[in-house]
Amino acid sequence: MEDNHNSLNIVGIRFKDRGKVYSFDATDFDLHKGDKTIVNTESGPVMGVVETGIYILPHDRLPHNLQKVLRAATDEDLEIHKKNLKTEKEALTFCAERVKERNLSMKLVDVEILFDKSKLIFFFTAESRVDFRELVKDLVQKYKTKIELRQIWVRSEARIYGGIGMCGRELCCSSFLNNFELVSIKMAKEQNMLLNPEKISGLCGRLMCCLAFEHETYVKAKKNMPKNGEIVTIPEGKGKVLRQNILEEMVVVDLGDGKEVEVSVREIQRKNKNRKPPTKNQSRNL
Repeated sequence: MEDNHNSLNIVGIRFKDRGKVYSFDATDFDLHKGDKTIVNTESGPVMGVVETGIYILPHDRLPHNLQKVLRAATDEDLEIHKKNLKTEKEALTFCAERVKERNLSMKLVDVEILFDKSKLIFFFTAESRVDFRELVKDLVQKYKTKIELRQIWVRSEARIYGGIGMCGRELCCSSFLNNFELVSIKMAKEQNMLLNPEKISGLCGRLMCCLAFEHETYVKAKKNMPKNGEIVTIPEGKGKVLRQNILEEMVVVDLGDGKEVEVSVREIQRKNKNRKPPTKNQSRNL
């Protein structure tokens, strides 16, 4: 693909099996989905896998601090990466042992080594602040390189471990969701879900991510539906709305005699709340 002064060739790269996809300047490399590459990051060189293939973006839409693809991975690079994966596995075991021996209140989740071995990054979760200075000394002494301990939250932990949600499918965060959106209890209420923590929480113990990316659809659907408690007129008579079936655009109406009727919102006669009162001249003509 050609580059010009007004745009750049961009490629999406993923570093972990379930990690976020990041954008990089592909320069003149002919890359395809599944190709392994060496890219430059703010921390240093890292091996990643092409996820999106190459696409063109104008300069005004380029990501901030865009880094470049250094090269397509060579056989030598692949061998180095294989050794790095072995180091990560050993470092995870060693660090977990040191955490236990030092009785630190933290849970080790993952380890990542930069391609050139210039840094080892240990990811962990903790409920409170942890003094891990002595742990860092242990790790530096063992691996003779720069050590970083990075605290992550439980959603990121769930993404790393993966799993099956209550829907029976792979977790959204570990399959296709690249960014974590803000999720609130209000979203569950908008979707008429039972506010039972076991029903609206994911494996991470936090509100399910799907509540966020389905929220807008529910809000739009509810705009044309009468609210619970609203008095409406249906072919069977006048009654009060008890429940909403948002996805099917149906409501359950109590007719006041103990009888409940489920009807489509299209059958409901509703007063126009936004209608202005008639003027004096209009009143005389009524």
